[in-house]
Amino acid sequence: MTRAPLTGESVLDAALTLFAERGYHGTALSEIAAALDVRTPSLYNHMRSKHELLHTLVERTVTGVLEDFHAAVDGRTDPLDRLHHATLVYARRHATHRREAIVVNRDTGSLDEPHRSAMQDLRRAHEHGLREIIVDGVRAGRFAVDSPALASFAIREMCVSIARWFRDDGPVGPDQVAREYTEFALTIVGVGRV
Repeated sequence: MTRAPLTGESVLDAALTLFAERGYHGTALSEIAAALDVRTPSLYNHMRSKHELLHTLVERTVTGVLEDFHAAVDGRTDPLDRLHHATLVYARRHATHRREAIVVNRDTGSLDEPHRSAMQDLRRAHEHGLREIIVDGVRAGRFAVDSPALASFAIREMCVSIARWFRDDGPVGPDQVAREYTEFALTIVGVGRV
């Protein structure tokens, strides 16, 4: 059986799997190499360091979250519609990109500066965008919540948790999970089922 060619993407994928399973600090480059059935020096043809692997994975993920968010809400004006779609896409992402979610939520703090702050800023941009939807909904009388900040935190944390328990072979699929979590989010802001 012929081994698949070693590429930058295959190195990132192996690193992602191991970081998700063992954590960034719990994974040695030699383990990434072993997972790819190559010698450790071969990895350096496709990366500069383990830190670079983590930075690339975190940056791709947080950028993807922001892109998903904007694709879901840009052009929509009704706060209820915006929150519905923002939550739907965020919950679904955590069911379909579990490794990435686990790594970002656990290991972003392991990035060196200025990368750590830049990635935290991107994550905050998503949080602020979600919070602003809730603020708009309260102002418009569509949502009944005392603290939009706490509501957005609760919705985000609820969705993030999906990555820890969801399984592809489980009793519900990612679309159903996303729909139900969206209903939970609407309940958090005082709307209930739509």
